[in-house]
Amino acid sequence: MATLQVEVNEEKTRRVDLTQGESFGFLGFEFRRIRSRRDRWMPLHTPRGKKRTALLRTLKQIFRSHRSRPISEVIAQINPILRGWVQYFAVGHSSRCFSYIRDWVEKKIRHHLVRASQRHGFGWKRWSNAWLYGTLGLFAEYRVAYWPCPTALPTRTAP
Repeated sequence: MATLQVEVNEEKTRRVDLTQGESFGFLGFEFRRIRSRRDRWMPLHTPRGKKRTALLRTLKQIFRSHRSRPISEVIAQINPILRGWVQYFAVGHSSRCFSYIRDWVEKKIRHHLVRASQRHGFGWKRWSNAWLYGTLGLFAEYRVAYWPCPTALPTRTAP
C-alpha cells in the first residue's frame, strides 16, 4: 500500500464476519452472504439503499424543475443520469433495484404526460411502455452484466 501511497483510515475500517450475518458497504455496493436457491452460501452484492435514494432525489429534482417543459427535454435530462448509474451498478445482483427504478421513472414520465394533457391517473391505456421507450426515447437498458461474461472471453480455434 505504501507504493500506491494509500493509507488506511482506522476510523472507517472494521472487520466484518460475513458468517455471522454481518454486511459491509464498499464503493456504493452492499456486500453480504446469503443462501442460494441451491442451498449453498454465496456472496450477494447489491446497490446500497442510500445510492438508490440519492438517484431518485436527483431525478425528482429534475422532474420538479421541468414541470412545464416538454417531455422530450425532461427525458434528455434524465437519460444520461440513468445510463451512468445503471452502467456503474450493472454488476452483481442489481436487477431488483433496477426494476424499482424503472417502475418509478415510468410513473413519473406518465404523470408528467398526464399533467400536460390536463387529465388524471397514469395513462396506462393511453400510452404503452413500447411508446415510452421507443418513440420518446426513454432509457431502457436496465441489464445486469455478469462478470466475467463467458461471451467476452477470447475463444481459441483449433489449428
